[in-house]
Amino acid sequence: MSDNSGMASKHDSAPPFAGLTPETVVDAVESLGLYCDGRILALNSYENRVYRVGIEDAAPVVAKFYRPERWSDAAILEEHAFAKELGDAELSVVAPLVVGKHTLHRHQGFRFALFPMQGGHAPELSSRDTLVQLGRTLARMHNIGARQRFAHRCRLDVETFGRAPVAFLESSGFVPTELKANFSRIAAELMAECEAAFARSEPLQTLRLHGDCHPGNILWREGVAHFVDLDDCLTGPAIQDLWMFLSGTPDEQRGQLDRLIEGYAEFRDFDWRERHLVEALRSLRMLHYHAWIARRWNDPAFPAAFGWFGDARHWENVIAQLREQLDAMRFAEDD
Repeated sequence: MSDNSGMASKHDSAPPFAGLTPETVVDAVESLGLYCDGRILALNSYENRVYRVGIEDAAPVVAKFYRPERWSDAAILEEHAFAKELGDAELSVVAPLVVGKHTLHRHQGFRFALFPMQGGHAPELSSRDTLVQLGRTLARMHNIGARQRFAHRCRLDVETFGRAPVAFLESSGFVPTELKANFSRIAAELMAECEAAFARSEPLQTLRLHGDCHPGNILWREGVAHFVDLDDCLTGPAIQDLWMFLSGTPDEQRGQLDRLIEGYAEFRDFDWRERHLVEALRSLRMLHYHAWIARRWNDPAFPAAFGWFGDARHWENVIAQLREQLDAMRFAEDD
């Protein structure tokens, strides 16, 4: 294993949520005129800090504290406006609460928003009916998303979600020295395949998307999909909100996509050229995920949760996974 003892040296700025104590969370909520009942529970979130906060004589709320310096106020408000627009169209999206005519608030230097609690469980993706229903709902969401454009959110492309993460990882000190050349070579070949996949999908239509549409961001209840966490909403192709529901063998994934599109086509046309992007998007997500961990290393939650991140064995597995993606993309190209 390489010595990565100095790998955090360039990420030694102050921790992003220093000072966000339970007392600060309660004070922030009460600054909006609500009265907490003393019950506060930290919910699972690494990028932001999210808490379930009990309110006296009312339903509890979810308080989300945004990571400093990640999004501009304009980008956050654009996320909020998109959630409201979807909700106004009778789509079940958990949108921020309006308190004092605002959805984005500040307290002691932290930006935060309040959300209603939403119950439910992950969708059963082995069910044909569930996939068809998800397809219907996503098509309706995309009809709304296509009405206008984002002005402040990012765009899903190979440069932003592939080449930039690769460059960051190459210079971060996390990839062991003896593996860096192999990592860079495989990543470069993979980026070329991703570029080719996007080219095969041209002319590519893009629209406003949920952006991080995986089963963990959907709460299923009584046959209805309740979408949460639009923190990563962005501009991209429709398939970005579909491919994360696919798993298993290539044949199984084709069947799952068929079921999703069966429902999707009831409300919106789907451009089948975008199927060329599935493995490309999977590859970009893998690289973006690793760069995300590396970029967040000054947040104490990340070394605690991802202590294996600098291990040579982990990066050997990453390189193997990237090589598998390269083979999958070349197979898809010949299919």
